[in-house]
Amino acid sequence: MTSRSFKNEPFPRLYAIVDAGFFSTTAELITFAEELVAGGCSLLQYRNKSGDARQMLEQARELRRLSRAGVPAPHLRLIMNDRADLCLVADFDGVHVGQDDLSPEFVRKIIGPDHWLGVSTHNAEQLAEADKTSADYIAIGPVFATSSKENPDPVVGLEGVRRARALTRKPLVAIGGITRANAASVMEAGADSVAVISDLIRDPRKSAEEFFRILR
Repeated sequence: MTSRSFKNEPFPRLYAIVDAGFFSTTAELITFAEELVAGGCSLLQYRNKSGDARQMLEQARELRRLSRAGVPAPHLRLIMNDRADLCLVADFDGVHVGQDDLSPEFVRKIIGPDHWLGVSTHNAEQLAEADKTSADYIAIGPVFATSSKENPDPVVGLEGVRRARALTRKPLVAIGGITRANAASVMEAGADSVAVISDLIRDPRKSAEEFFRILR
């Protein structure tokens, strides 16, 4: 099996999130993912907060097939949100957990050393704790106000990104309300990557291409 470590390759500057809540069918979700990949995305997180395990596994397997279908993304990486078990069953490359999910070290025991592990944090204390774990990357946010969560944590702003950068040498992913209009400022504050949901929904291929021009 090829190593799945981030250590020997740069972390993708755009971390695209495929949120099932935005789509009424699996076909729509897969088409969206295909457009993101065509736009240059090499890292996708699959997130489904309302579906059952059967639906999540179906969609995850479709995404996995996409990564093997000869589309212009020979190194497409897939991250499962929350579910370490489905990460393994669907042969994803890693899992991302939040503060209310299983602990990073427990998840690491499930997925083993070769899968990627990401952790969400919302303040300096949480980030410092996450930095002590075996997480491969750490997310900080919400940077700006966001509508993609029902009960978002307090906004950390660009200063929160700067503080986070000072606390870890691991790849830092900024998330929350990030758009093409503010992405450059987030990277300048110290993020290695920006996680985006809403600003990719409309015309995903073109939107992704525009993000990459901004993030160069």
